[in-house]
Amino acid sequence: QVQLVESGGGSVQAGGSLRLSCAASGVTYETRCMAWFRLGPGKEREWVAHIDTVGGTTGYADSQKGRFTISRDNAKRTVYLQMNSLKPEDTAMYYCAARPWVACGTKAYEYNYWGQGTQVTVSS
Repeated sequence: QVQLVESGGGSVQAGGSLRLSCAASGVTYETRCMAWFRLGPGKEREWVAHIDTVGGTTGYADSQKGRFTISRDNAKRTVYLQMNSLKPEDTAMYYCAARPWVACGTKAYEYNYWGQGTQVTVSS
C-alpha cells in the first residue's frame, strides 16, 4: 500500500516562497510518476506539475512555468515543489499524487494514490 504525506504548506504574502514536500512509502514502482495538484476555493482540481522519478522528466502547467519547480530525492523517496513569486490566486489545498506508469498524466483520474493535502494561503 502506498502512502503519500505532504508537508510545507503555510501562509505567505504575495511574492513570497514556499517549498512543499511529499514523502512516499510503500512499493517503489507504484510511485514512478508523482505529481502535484491543487484545489482552490470555488475551483476544480488543477494539475500543477509532475515528475518521472526515474528519468527526471518534468512537466508544468502554463500558469506555473518559471515560478514553480518540481524535483525529487529518490534516496528519501520525497518529491518537492518549490514555489516562488507566489500570487493570491495560488491559494489552494495542494495534493501530492502518484501513479506507476512512466508517462505522467495531467488528469486527476490518472493517479492511483493521493495524499491528504497541505494548505497554501497567499495574501495580497
